[in-house]
Order: sequence, then C-alpha cells, then structure tokens
Amino acid sequence: MLLEFKTKNFKSFSEEADLLMTAAPKQKGLDYSLCREKIKSKEIRGLSTSVLYGPNASGKTNIIGAMDVLRAIVMRGNIRNTEEQMMQNPAVANLELIPNNQDDEGKPVEFMIEFTEAGYRIRYELIIYVGAFLETEAKRRVLKETLMVNGEMVFERNEHLKVGTFKSINNHVQNRLDDNLRDIAERGLNPEELFLVNGFRLIYSGSFVKLIMDWFVNKFMVICRADSMQLIKRFSDPQKKTVYVEKTTNDAAKIFGINSNAIGYVVADDESETRLCSIFKNLKNENNVAIAAEVFESYGTIRFITLFPLVIKAILTGAVLIVDEFDASIHPMALNSIINVFHNDDVNVKHAQLIFNTHNPIFLNSNIFRRDEIKFVEREEETNNSILYALSDFGTTGDKGVRQHEDYMKNYFIGRYGAIKDIDFTTIFEELLAGEVAE
Repeated sequence: MLLEFKTKNFKSFSEEADLLMTAAPKQKGLDYSLCREKIKSKEIRGLSTSVLYGPNASGKTNIIGAMDVLRAIVMRGNIRNTEEQMMQNPAVANLELIPNNQDDEGKPVEFMIEFTEAGYRIRYELIIYVGAFLETEAKRRVLKETLMVNGEMVFERNEHLKVGTFKSINNHVQNRLDDNLRDIAERGLNPEELFLVNGFRLIYSGSFVKLIMDWFVNKFMVICRADSMQLIKRFSDPQKKTVYVEKTTNDAAKIFGINSNAIGYVVADDESETRLCSIFKNLKNENNVAIAAEVFESYGTIRFITLFPLVIKAILTGAVLIVDEFDASIHPMALNSIINVFHNDDVNVKHAQLIFNTHNPIFLNSNIFRRDEIKFVEREEETNNSILYALSDFGTTGDKGVRQHEDYMKNYFIGRYGAIKDIDFTTIFEELLAGEVAE
C-alpha cells in the first residue's frame, strides 16, 4: 500500500510536491474507502483512491511521470541512461529530461516513497545529481540514499555510508554488522549506482531487497500517457494461430458493451506478440474469425479492454494502479463502477489503490471521494512552477474552509480551489477576421 510519494526539482515541480495517500486528520465520511493496516500494532489508514485535477500543462502528468522515473531507476539500479526508448515517458530512459527547466544551476532531483509490504513500513529516499535540464555531459552521482523500515534507519548513504542496527529486518539479514563489511561496502560505492540494489543486496540482505524490488515490479503499476498505451499479453508457450479469450476480461467487456461475440488475443505466424482482436463465428462453417479490434471496436472499448486487466491485477494482488488520463474515451459510469470496486471493503480485501488524473468534473463529488482523496495541481503564472495540494488542506472552518457535502464541482468552477484557468480563444479569431478585412 502506497502511503506517500514526494519529489522536488522534477520537471515543473521546483519545490517539493507531496502526494499523501494516508487519511488527513479530522476528515470524516466515506470510511469504507480507507485501507486499514497494522504495522507494529499501529494502525495505518491509507486512501484507496486519489484523483488529481488541474488545467492542461499544470503538472498532473509530471507527478505520475516522477513515480514512473523512480520506479525505472530502482528497477535498473543506476542513474545512467538506457538505450530502451520509452515513447510514453522518454524521461525514463533519458534522465537529462527530468530536472526543472527553469533552473540552469543543476539542482539535485529528489524522490521519496513510503509504502507497506509484508508487514513492513518501508521508506526509501533518493537524491541524485544529473546536471541541468538537457545537460548530457554532467557527471552524475547519487548524493543521498536512505532506507528506513518500521521507523528505523537501515542504511544512509551520502559522502559516507552509515549502517543501522538491522533490528527491523533481522530475519532477512545474511551478514551481521561488522566494521570490515561496512568498509568494504563503502569502498565499493559507485556514484552512479544505487546502494540498495547493488551493495546492500549483495552484502547484507538479498531477500529484503527482493521484497522491495518485487513491490516495485509487480505492485507499483505506473502507466504514463494512457491514451497511447497498449497492453500486450504474452504467453510462455504460445500456440500459433490460436485464439485466447480471457473469461473475466471478456465478461467485463460485454458489460461495457462490446460489439463482437468476444474479445480475444491472437498470435499470428509471423508475430511473436499477441494482438487484441474481435472474435466472431463464421455463420457458414461456425469457425471463429478474428478481426483486429481497432478495425471493429471503438477507441473507448479498446482502451477499456487494455486497462481492465490492470484493474484485475491490482485488486487480486493489492497493487497500486497509477494511470495518466485514466478516463480518456471511457464513459464516466464505467469509471465510477471501477472506483466503487476500489472503495468496496468486501472486494478490495488486499488494499489495492487507484490514482489517476482527470478533467472530468463528475468526480468532484462528496459522495464519491473524500476531501483528502481529491488533489489539485496548479501552475504559477510568474514562475511556471507547479504546486500540489489536497482539498482537505483548506480545512473545514473560515471563509476558505471546505465542509463535507458542499458542492465541490460548483466551487471548483468558480475558482474557489484554484487549479483552474480561464480560456478564451475569441481574440485569436477576432484578429484573424480583422486581418482578412484589412486585406
């Protein structure tokens, strides 16, 4: 369960942005949308969902992109670029794209993530120097790296390496504390490599690092630019010219309103990957006929089919699903049903979470989201810097207070919460018409 994510000097966020996924104090209502978990006898109240609002180019996607970049850095264990090009988030492969572009000094980029897994409360902090924006020749280095488990420091790496007591992860430690081992670990520090994934894993605790890595790989599901995302299903032993229909996804597609008899994944002779297809029965010989889904189905249907398996995986494994533009081309009723699944205590028994950004005001509703689940991203006109805040930050008293069951949508559109921009293209067309008259 994700508890908190912070970033600083990442793209438009020159100052610290804090995405908090725990319940704000004194917030009441919709308690069924809280995920409760005990760590060392202390109850944690996590949010099962969070929705981000803000105008175009405010920085909503940058928050999700920052999580995606941190996930990629941890998975590859270093802050070097990779040759694998990520069209949906190029910054994953090219880290010179992540610093704030208003800063020409090359300030460090900061990340912090805190989550629970297997009875542990894990907090990982990473501060890196990758140069200024678009600077490709900068000498990159990890400035600070800290791992804390259940509130106790396991290691801290900056100019020197400090190792904790390992009390919180005692069952996972393969080598006990020893000054010689610490000296070996410190001498082996590579300025471009994460100590967590390299030295700590090899010298002290491979099993605990595996626990963390498994969470990043399988339970931290970050999807950037979902409008261009395609979910490709692969088989360990694919049969050529075979059709695979996953019953759960197909049943959901029928509820959603597919036009074909079924939705399936087809493996062709000349392809190693599967293609999403509409499946029909040939009325003459009753054999199945597969037609590429993009030919027959609507774009919204295809997006739903590609995203729904991720929802299933999140619910079944207790993962956090983070999607950019989750609602693009999908009807709000279908999205609302998915949100209700995450809010359902009887279904979401493994504490899965859903985080997404949107422009659809239908979710600005006190009957759907708690005040601490509704976040706003605003970009300051003078500095071009983005700021992130929650509806619950306004409090409940005073002129700016937000009370339960207020009309959130109305208040948002009159500018009471900020994160909205007046847009009027009239002058552009007036100038064009004036130019034609002058000619």
